[in-house]
Amino acid sequence: MLIRLRVSLPDRPGALGQVARVLGTLGVDIHQVTVLDRETGRAVDDFTVSWPGSPEVEEVRDRLSAVPGVTVEGAWPTREAPGFAPDYDLLKHVMTDPGRAFPTLVDAAPHLVGADWAATIAFPPEAPGAKAVHRSWNAPEIVETAEPIPPRPAVYGGAVPLMSVPLVDTGLCLIVVRTVGLAFHRAELDKMARLAEIVAMMARTADVRVRAGDVFR
Repeated sequence: MLIRLRVSLPDRPGALGQVARVLGTLGVDIHQVTVLDRETGRAVDDFTVSWPGSPEVEEVRDRLSAVPGVTVEGAWPTREAPGFAPDYDLLKHVMTDPGRAFPTLVDAAPHLVGADWAATIAFPPEAPGAKAVHRSWNAPEIVETAEPIPPRPAVYGGAVPLMSVPLVDTGLCLIVVRTVGLAFHRAELDKMARLAEIVAMMARTADVRVRAGDVFR
């Protein structure tokens, strides 16, 4: 079973190796490690691992408690494919067909940050329940936003973790949702915001060139 583990550990030499050794003794295959944060003597890392069977979150926490100073912040199933570069793939596809920049963005966004679905809605939304303009294959037609969406990238916790990324000068806002797991980390938000900004710039450039008669071949 492919699982994503978010682990807080001491930011010192050898701590990451200790976690890896414990996971190894449990028969866990580590596919990828992503450093999300390093401050005040601690680090927050996301591990994408193949775990034997179907473990419960409490079991994962108990097994890793053998490492001093380690805290498992969360564990949830993931469909991410370690070893690939979905961010590069996104930009390549947008460059190839900039007219479909935003549908391509919402299709790619869940794979970029370990989410379950994504959509764009009109920004600012007229109501808490906004109709999706573009949506990934499993996104709802009506996107519910429990809180007002600010004019800057933001994350929301609660029962359904969500991030919002307004797409500047497009009248759209990207919504990304993780139905199972922890709230999005600020590093995940920063990554999504930067990629969305590039995609929006590419779409605007393509639109200007098309209107000027320089159609992409």
